Amino acid sequence: MTYPLPDSVIDAVIEATRFTDDGLVPAIAQQHDSGEILMMAWMNRDTIRETLRSGRACYWSRSRQSFWRKGDSSGQVQNLVELRVDCDGDTLLLLVDQLGVACHTGRRSCFYRAARPDGLTVTAPVLMSPDALYGTKGGSSF
Repeated sequence: MTYPLPDSVIDAVIEATRFTDDGLVPAIAQQHDSGEILMMAWMNRDTIRETLRSGRACYWSRSRQSFWRKGDSSGQVQNLVELRVDCDGDTLLLLVDQLGVACHTGRRSCFYRAARPDGLTVTAPVLMSPDALYGTKGGSSF
């Protein structure tokens, strides 16, 4: 897909989206070709607009109360392939091409713990240390 999308399309996406009282909507990032679920984050009107204009996933950090473009601090970029709005308009699905790891823990996906009969089991290895991702001790907080 070619970005930026026309403003009329961006406006239609925002109009179709049901935001929470604080102006946010959950967004699931999924690897476009493998179907792997990478992460969940929050978006607002401005981050949706920027994502559809730039073709790079942009989110809202609730902990920092600020905009963040995936990969700006870590280099682990999410290029947007397609944005989808669910049937109720209360969740977005971003089909992305993830370059590197998606999780701030250094794993490919944020969904690396599974409920198993013997307990909560880690199912994916750390591929890159958080220190290497963010240049800080202990990684980043989103």
